[in-house]
Amino acid sequence: MKGLIQIYCGDGKGKTTAAIGQAVRSAGTGLTVVFSRFLKTDASGELAVLRDIPGVVMIPCEKSFGFYFQMSEEQKREAAVVYQKVFRQAAAAAAAAAGKNDTVLIMDEIIATYNHGLIDREGLLEFLRTKPDNLEVVMTGRGPAPELMEAADYVSEIKKVKHPFDKGIAARKGIEY
Repeated sequence: MKGLIQIYCGDGKGKTTAAIGQAVRSAGTGLTVVFSRFLKTDASGELAVLRDIPGVVMIPCEKSFGFYFQMSEEQKREAAVVYQKVFRQAAAAAAAAAGKNDTVLIMDEIIATYNHGLIDREGLLEFLRTKPDNLEVVMTGRGPAPELMEAADYVSEIKKVKHPFDKGIAARKGIEY
């Protein structure tokens, strides 16, 4: 397999859902999937199912800090350490898996992490430039930086037309998380 780089971006619901669909499709055809996430807790329904799929390797996020705009400066520093560790673990696991099998690396919400400087930006770009040929990379998040857009082979924008949050309806378990 020739591994490409995908981005699911936009202000609409469905970026993570699309990435999960890619994970299920890939694992279902015998590819190895390494799944990591940033800025979100690991307590959402899709992760419980992914953990049970053979061929899916989960990289846990030790701690969530909530929305970036709500973090204190101290939390931002701590988040940068935690998210950099998640990125290093995910990149290493994906590279190791790609040495044995065609592999898909999903980095959910890495785009916001990158945009806010919570991971080493040059480190991510270097990883994308030098990734194994048989490694597909999927990144999600809002507002990808121009250099991420340039690195991508696929960019799918998910646009919000209408959302229940606009009417004051909070995120619902099993639907939005």
